[in-house]
Amino acid sequence: MSGGLASRGLTYARDIGAEAVQVFVTNPRGWTPTSGDADQDAAFRRATDDGLPAFVHASYLVNLGSPDPSVLARSTKSVSHTLHRAGVIGARGVVVHTGSAVHAHRFDAAMRSTHEALLPLLDLADRLSVSLLLEPMAGQGRSLCSTLDEIERYLQRVGPHPALALCLDTCHAYAAGHDLAARGGMTGFLNRLEVVSGGVPLRLVHANDSMDTVGAGKDRHARIGAGHIGEAPFRALLRHRSLRDASVVIETPGDRAAHREDVATLQRLRRR
Repeated sequence: MSGGLASRGLTYARDIGAEAVQVFVTNPRGWTPTSGDADQDAAFRRATDDGLPAFVHASYLVNLGSPDPSVLARSTKSVSHTLHRAGVIGARGVVVHTGSAVHAHRFDAAMRSTHEALLPLLDLADRLSVSLLLEPMAGQGRSLCSTLDEIERYLQRVGPHPALALCLDTCHAYAAGHDLAARGGMTGFLNRLEVVSGGVPLRLVHANDSMDTVGAGKDRHARIGAGHIGEAPFRALLRHRSLRDASVVIETPGDRAAHREDVATLQRLRRR
């Protein structure tokens, strides 16, 4: 967003060879909503109307399972604002972290709070023709949803909805204890994700390697092939049937040249 959602963001995307984009439409570490720039919004919308898959990531502060009423209210307001902004710029969906109970004894209460908060947001997303993509966490803190078993329980509690979709972060799944680097690990994980998701579609993948070992519970991204997951599992990821209708973006560290190389690596693995 800094420097212009379209003028800087789309220029950067073209320069690194990206075929899909994920953007912020407000400060990712703040609550204050940003109204956007009409000219930038229109230019970005032209790109999405021309077929560019675009997604918006909600603020990192959002926690729909929070025990703090003010945090819950701000989270709901922030996601609502982000959904409206996504509709304006033609984004296909908004990514929201699945949240945390904050305290160990609050799981059921946090899930009730999440369910109650998500339903009106999903209805809003449906009216705006935008998907709401839930992104499981890396297993840190008191996260409500990280492992495949937790994903299954979480989605059962949320319930089916036409606007509901999933966003998979490979670093998160690895950090939560799923050994994607093992022989057949990525394919096995995706096979089971298809089952536990109960028909909720996978619409976006954050393709990130991991700086830490499997099960570390740490959300520290590495460049493709430069972390503990390694390059080969990403080849298995890109050929899996569950990605038929999904886009893939990177959230890897580095400068423009590094991002260009990571995109090129994924494109090479896809061709193979």
